[in-house]
Amino acid sequence: MVGILTWAEPRKGQKGIRLEERHILRMRFLQAEVVKSPHAAVLRRRVLAAGKKLRKRGVTQMVLPEEFPFREQLAKCGLRPVSTLSLRRCLAADWVRTGLTEKGQPVAGARVAVAAAALTGEAVRTVTELCLRHRYVLLDLPYGGEELCRQLRREYGVSLLLGPSKDQLEGAEALVLFDPRTDLSLKNPVALRLYDEEQALPPLTLPPGLEEGLPEGADRGQLLAVLREAGALKREQIALGTKKRPKDGEA
Repeated sequence: MVGILTWAEPRKGQKGIRLEERHILRMRFLQAEVVKSPHAAVLRRRVLAAGKKLRKRGVTQMVLPEEFPFREQLAKCGLRPVSTLSLRRCLAADWVRTGLTEKGQPVAGARVAVAAAALTGEAVRTVTELCLRHRYVLLDLPYGGEELCRQLRREYGVSLLLGPSKDQLEGAEALVLFDPRTDLSLKNPVALRLYDEEQALPPLTLPPGLEEGLPEGADRGQLLAVLREAGALKREQIALGTKKRPKDGEA
């Protein structure tokens, strides 16, 4: 079972921690409700105690609150945050489009570069989606790209540039990295590090009927990632938005 940690406002006579099962979009979670405290030491002890209770009930991965500062306490209990890597990769093509829009860049005519250490299924899907949306797609792979080039040309009549130079990668309007590249500056208008869970995701929304079923304050990426992996959400139900661009003169 997956755990979820939520904050609760203090009320008279309320215990510091409460555990209960709950369903979110028909998926079962074990929720640890932790009462807030103005004292960091008290809150840290409550989180640690909640982590021990969750682990004892068989929980190994957690959906955490946004900007959660006590991950170390949960790690001591053998709990880890839900990974968002698979979600990031399945959203990559849409993320490129919203990123270009946010930066005021052209979308269809943009040069989009993809670099990966291996041609995984996720990389194939991303490159295919990008080729159908953008005129210029560059693919940097150590091996295995030739067959994909032939397949895309045969099935969709599109082509991509295989083996681009470093200058071409850095000159693309959008750069999609499946693996770290220390040789690149990552100064492209849009640079997606699909291996890095610290990179902020764009706003993610669901249809209104589903949105109402989500708890407030939960890390949106972690929650949608685990719901999708469990089959409670479909990829097409997740919409990406753009962050508001500041007006002229605003910071």
